[in-house]
Amino acid sequence: MEVRIDKWLWCVRIYKTRNQATEDCRAGKIKINGIPSKASHIVKIGEVIEVQIEQLKKILLVKNLLDKRLSAKLVVDFVEDQTPTEEIERLRIARKTNFEKRDRGVGRPTKRERRDIEKFKYE
Repeated sequence: MEVRIDKWLWCVRIYKTRNQATEDCRAGKIKINGIPSKASHIVKIGEVIEVQIEQLKKILLVKNLLDKRLSAKLVVDFVEDQTPTEEIERLRIARKTNFEKRDRGVGRPTKRERRDIEKFKYE
């Protein structure tokens, strides 16, 4: 069986649509064995796929091939997630620190408050 990389990523539920997977291939966000991949690349068992989704860099190992989308419970037989725990923890911390909470009724931040927030977040 031959399966394209964009279709395989859609089947194992990395992307919601096949079109999103194709666009990320064109953008160079998908690498196979460290080499940027085209959407038409034929997936082989044992290949290591790096997928850049937002700030997260997922590392996946192809365990088996499939050409039809399955339920999330059955996907574990086809892909092994080898993403380092440090990468997942880094994303969790980034989401937590980038969240801002303002009390109800306080209004928008002033220019000075906004500058202080930007300084705190990015330095």
